[in-house]
Amino acid sequence: MTRIYIFPIMKDMNELEAAVLAAVSQLEPDAYGVLVRERVGEMLHAEAPSTGSVHRALTKLARARLLRAQMGEPTAVRGGRAKRLYQVTAAGRAALETERQRAVRRAAALSPRWRPA
Repeated sequence: MTRIYIFPIMKDMNELEAAVLAAVSQLEPDAYGVLVRERVGEMLHAEAPSTGSVHRALTKLARARLLRAQMGEPTAVRGGRAKRLYQVTAAGRAALETERQRAVRRAAALSPRWRPA
């Protein structure tokens, strides 16, 4: 029996993937690899992650249909090459909200007054 998945197959994402998804949402409609990498470094208050790790996360998020990728227009600055631009899908926005809620719960758990629900 063949299963057809309508919703993204991505139950949990790591911190980098969540940061990449958030960075794309903040940089739209001009989100491309280099800008996403720089924004993730700013968001995590750390050195920008490696180019390869960001591209792996972008690819994984696109395969899970949380991001949509399309080629932009070629530019002279890039020697006539086009940038791959990313946009967050509706499923990606829902996943980002889920990750935001998880982060709030984790932060609350660090509070000395936290009580389990």
